[in-house]
Amino acid sequence: MWSGGSWGSLDEWRGLSENSCFRVQFGFNRWLVNLIAKLKSRFAGKAEPENLRRGRLGELAAKKFLQKRGLKFLTANFRSDRGEIDLIFRDDDCLVFVEVKARSSGGWLRPAAAVNAHKRLRLTRCAFDYLRLIKNPPIKIRFDVVEVLLEDGEVGEVRHLPNTFTLTAPYRYG
Repeated sequence: MWSGGSWGSLDEWRGLSENSCFRVQFGFNRWLVNLIAKLKSRFAGKAEPENLRRGRLGELAAKKFLQKRGLKFLTANFRSDRGEIDLIFRDDDCLVFVEVKARSSGGWLRPAAAVNAHKRLRLTRCAFDYLRLIKNPPIKIRFDVVEVLLEDGEVGEVRHLPNTFTLTAPYRYG
């Protein structure tokens, strides 16, 4: 006698209509096709969109630049429901939240100009999520911007702008 375990009894399987079996098979096939597509795109070496390539290159350059300046790298691309922080470092007794802006050097505006009031608010909220995650330590915090200027797809210049903005009202920490 077959008990069926968690798969159900044999009588339950006999009761399945042809239509429900088709739905199960179709769902599995769709899942398998999606899995194969994801694996193909991951290993096929498809060209990455230019803005993502620029962003990844800028974050890598900023990370190396700040590490050479003596900051200790903690994490990259911290995400919460309220935003994302590109890089998080520790500078002695200060936690540093870094926003990286990579641009082609032909622009009129400085890359840091893209960190407007809305972006600062999102960074502030996300920073509080990170602090909550690490149990709100009694530590100083600051927000830096690193500008990465690209020339012909390569890093041309890196500028570090420490303490670019303070916490926006009504937020306080410490």
